[in-house]
Amino acid sequence: MVSATVIYAAVPISAVVVLGLIRKWRSRNWAKCTSNTCLRGKTFLITGANSGIGLETAKALVKRKARVIFACRDIERAKQAISQIRKEQITSGELIPMQLDLASFESIEKFVEVVKAGFYKIDVLINNAGVVVPLNLDQKTKEGFEIHLGVNHLGHMYLTDLLLDLLKKATPSRIVFVSSTLHEKGKLNFNDLQLRAEIEQAKKGKAFRRNPGYCNSKLMNAYLTRALADKLRGSGIDVNACCPGFCYTNLFRYFVKWYHYILMAPVALLFMRSAKQGSETVVFTATDYSIEGHTGKFYRDCKEYISKYPFDKNEESKLYEISEDMIKARKPL
Repeated sequence: MVSATVIYAAVPISAVVVLGLIRKWRSRNWAKCTSNTCLRGKTFLITGANSGIGLETAKALVKRKARVIFACRDIERAKQAISQIRKEQITSGELIPMQLDLASFESIEKFVEVVKAGFYKIDVLINNAGVVVPLNLDQKTKEGFEIHLGVNHLGHMYLTDLLLDLLKKATPSRIVFVSSTLHEKGKLNFNDLQLRAEIEQAKKGKAFRRNPGYCNSKLMNAYLTRALADKLRGSGIDVNACCPGFCYTNLFRYFVKWYHYILMAPVALLFMRSAKQGSETVVFTATDYSIEGHTGKFYRDCKEYISKYPFDKNEESKLYEISEDMIKARKPL
């Protein structure tokens, strides 16, 4: 007769094994970038490259002998990430840490000055960095923009605009916005892009199922991709967006408590991708030659994704114009 101790031990072990097998089966649909073309001589600039998807993207690129600029808010963490890559025996390619705070237009301008002084061209700009912050914290950028609007959208829009000259010198070149299918949950209120109403509700204790600031900023990424694709059509610069999938990274660190790790472990094991798995579509969008010349697209699982969001050309134009005005004014309008 089997003892109770053995049964108690066998049940959780069996459950973990079953979950692992299900995860392996599910991960077959998580596409991998199969391109391994040498990238020697090409310069990639990645915002937020010191951790998560940005770091894994950088690893994949440097393995293929690319030069990678780590544009990070914390320069020490960028240097630590580079040291980690070298310790993993990845000795090819060139890794360059540079300080960039997307929450400050002044920092963006200084960063671009340094880049232009040191590099003749940029082959691929990967706008990867992003924040997810509880609305009740009411965080703002240096210029006073709501943090998701300011960092995830306006910061990258301004950076991209200032780097267009270097991208044009590298044509055919690419701009990649790391967005999310959560853009489909976004809703733009042009009378309140700063989310003042939602922030006040959050301060009074309202809990949102999804962070409106984050969802809206990912929608803005998708709209900016489409607007820039039209603006730069025929220039040799492809502009595309991609979704890495539901990944386990520190992006949602504000929301995860210690007990969530226990409660959500089965969900994480079944549905959440690692940062490396999430980076596959980013690398695909940034490097795969099969999509060269394709622009204004959205990719997920290394293939084109058709969004469920009802994109509207008038909404796209209005967002672009208002965003330009806010950047020029350097303050919320």
